Amino acid sequence: MQQIEAIKKEALDAIQAAGDATALEAVRVKYISRKGLIPDLMKHLKDIPKEEKRAYGQQVNDLKDAFQEAFDARKAELESAGGATPAGAFDVTLPGQWRGLGSKHPITQLTDRAIEIFSTLGFTVADGPDIETVFNNFDALNHPPGHPARDVKDTFYLDDPNLLLRTHTSPVQVRYMLSHPPPIRIIAPGRCYRRDTPDATHSANFHQIEGLYVDKKVSLADLKGDLSHFAREAMGPDTKIRFRPHFFPFTEPSVEVDFSCHVCHGKGCRVCKNSGWIEIAGAGMVDPNVFTAVGYDPGEVTGYAFGMGIERIAMILFGITDIRHLYENDVRYLSQF
Repeated sequence: MQQIEAIKKEALDAIQAAGDATALEAVRVKYISRKGLIPDLMKHLKDIPKEEKRAYGQQVNDLKDAFQEAFDARKAELESAGGATPAGAFDVTLPGQWRGLGSKHPITQLTDRAIEIFSTLGFTVADGPDIETVFNNFDALNHPPGHPARDVKDTFYLDDPNLLLRTHTSPVQVRYMLSHPPPIRIIAPGRCYRRDTPDATHSANFHQIEGLYVDKKVSLADLKGDLSHFAREAMGPDTKIRFRPHFFPFTEPSVEVDFSCHVCHGKGCRVCKNSGWIEIAGAGMVDPNVFTAVGYDPGEVTGYAFGMGIERIAMILFGITDIRHLYENDVRYLSQF
């Protein structure tokens, strides 16, 4: 009996002396684990005289109850003080480690923004395959047989000579017109492929967004108004637009479209090469031969088309000096945008 009382005093003192969860757990293991001192007392019950067994067992049980009560109370105290977490365990009281949120790739950001802007003008998104037919990519778009763009030095042809990787997103326009009657008002964002030698401003794989509006009495004034709206929304409210005569096989008349520089506001700087203008898109009125190729009556409808490079806009807006930075998958670089 004296031994039980001694163990009880020793155990209760050890519980109160435990300064953290690790020390308290060590006390528990020492006294009430399977091989602890208190279970060991019960093993000696068989050696106790019969007339004393009842009193002995009751005293050991009282010890166990007193230990458990003191243990639970001390554990609660440590928890309230924030010190009850065992070594290596998860402490819910610690502040979280904040992880930065991901962001969209600059190309995706600008594509989404362009879609958003043109959707306010009534344009819908059309899509098409990256692998195209020669008819959709060249023939229907009024490229004559000897046109330089058809050369294998400029275009990726597949094993089937009638198939190629599209060189622009204009084939989407052809596909859409072949399956839909006018009026049409679509934009077609997507990847394009050309045999360009990669450098700071060129890539063999790039992105374009094409626009097509076909209806009765569509004019260059409609084209200018829609692109002016896009310029102001994408580049800033003070952005101006100008058209310069150009030539494309699938539009007549054709124009190059420039936006006033958003950096210097037309005064001239390094970005615009001191001209005050930045070339953004090619555009024009759809050539009647294109309408004929898709089964439209060029005497009944007119339309305009435009195409602009997403990478070019990204480089201008974000100050990117090398197009290759967009495709090197360096999260440190891309996370800036």
